[in-house]
Amino acid sequence: MPTGVLLTLTWLSALGSGVVAGVFFAFSSFVMRALARLPPAQGILAMQSINVVAVTPAFMAVLFGTALAALAVAVSALFSWERPGALYLLLGGALYVIGVVAVTAVFNVPRNNALAAVDPAQADAARLWTLYVSGWTAWNHVRTVAGLGATVSFILALRARSSG
Repeated sequence: MPTGVLLTLTWLSALGSGVVAGVFFAFSSFVMRALARLPPAQGILAMQSINVVAVTPAFMAVLFGTALAALAVAVSALFSWERPGALYLLLGGALYVIGVVAVTAVFNVPRNNALAAVDPAQADAARLWTLYVSGWTAWNHVRTVAGLGATVSFILALRARSSG
């Protein structure tokens, strides 16, 4: 991969990882706690709405565009292992693709889909909401840490490239 393209993709990976990690951090640090404080029916309705509204072209472009850039720089690192920062590129790509995108697809999205089918007025809605909040938030913590780790890795790769 040409040096200019790799540099651009690394910057985009760092920025995208940081933006996505910031969104997940907001949910982990206060959004889910605020929703959990609401009566269960209100919390369910609010999260159902968030899950619909979150699927915007802008957010999906950042989430999946970053995945493509991160995957490209990680693969590039495998073919240019001797270059400064290659390990950081590989680590950042793995953290983002596995820790952010795969965790989202395997753990958070299925929970969102299950919540979408919950009628807030049903008898066991409060129990389902409690389970949803704890499980979804735990996996969101994983996504947050992975996104932050990817951001740091990409920044360290940029630093290694500039000093190497």
